[in-house]
Amino acid sequence: MVNKDVTHPNMRRRIENPRIILLDCPLEYKKGESQTNAEVTDEKHWARLLEIEEEQVKQLCDSIIALKPDLVFTEKGVSDLAQHYLMKANVTAIRRVRKTDNNRIARATGATIVNQVDDLKESDVGTGCGLFEVQKIGDEYFTFLTKCKDPKACTIMLRGPSKDILNEIERNLQDAMAVARNVVFEPKLCPGGGATEMAISVGLAKNSQNISGIEQWPYKALADSFEVIPRTLIQNCGGNAIKVLTQLRAKHAQGQHTWGIDGTKGVIVDMKEYGIWDPYAVKAQTIKTAIESSCMLLRVDDVVSGMSKKTEQEPPKHAADEPEGMQLE
Repeated sequence: MVNKDVTHPNMRRRIENPRIILLDCPLEYKKGESQTNAEVTDEKHWARLLEIEEEQVKQLCDSIIALKPDLVFTEKGVSDLAQHYLMKANVTAIRRVRKTDNNRIARATGATIVNQVDDLKESDVGTGCGLFEVQKIGDEYFTFLTKCKDPKACTIMLRGPSKDILNEIERNLQDAMAVARNVVFEPKLCPGGGATEMAISVGLAKNSQNISGIEQWPYKALADSFEVIPRTLIQNCGGNAIKVLTQLRAKHAQGQHTWGIDGTKGVIVDMKEYGIWDPYAVKAQTIKTAIESSCMLLRVDDVVSGMSKKTEQEPPKHAADEPEGMQLE
């Protein structure tokens, strides 16, 4: 989907199985270099200059029409003369398409983006689109390329009563797509609701009992830090953190590691039955980042302030410092 309309009102707005050409160059006459001077001494010279412009545009359009396309997208402009030639050849043109949109169209239709019209060849024409149509939604026109064969890109259209709600829906959709991506690349899930953190905490506390001396304190400190997640969930619900944490700790001590905190009621529930899961990649990265940040802070020996000290005020002048010939009475 592209937020664009056809360049000429007489161009087709619906095409089935279109042949598509994607350009990254303007369909206009080639402008001269900066500060170019042309001396016109005769009226025929002026007419010839105008003819050269038309010949350049016609040559561009003929190169495109030779491939018999139905639809042309360009990231630059399309002159009125080019619109005329393309319309006569029954070719629909859409101009000033964004670079990102042009790349998506290329991935969806199989077309190749060409920087110069002279370099066009048959293999650059995209034939993977099944239907091209322009629809009016609200006060704007939108171009749709649908029924594509094996598309590598697509558009998700969101609708809402206000921009704020649409922005919220977009953020939620991006989060959901990121979760799906993580699960595809790392097909592992962990129970949510603080169940994973509590299981790690109980395991570290149990291992610390097998270690004697001062070496067991890092295990206990790390075990206590992992309880922050379920404790925060309980506090956000207004529950009794000490009571509920004790119940959750007892469940995990019995080997029921899928039990966590219900984020709405503040009670312990089985995350497996509720269907609340977190991607393993997110959990692993969160724990890794927290431990690396702690190690970085522990390496800091001292903090040096960057503020400069105030300069000491100069002592007041005394009478003895007065110039000779002046006495104070």
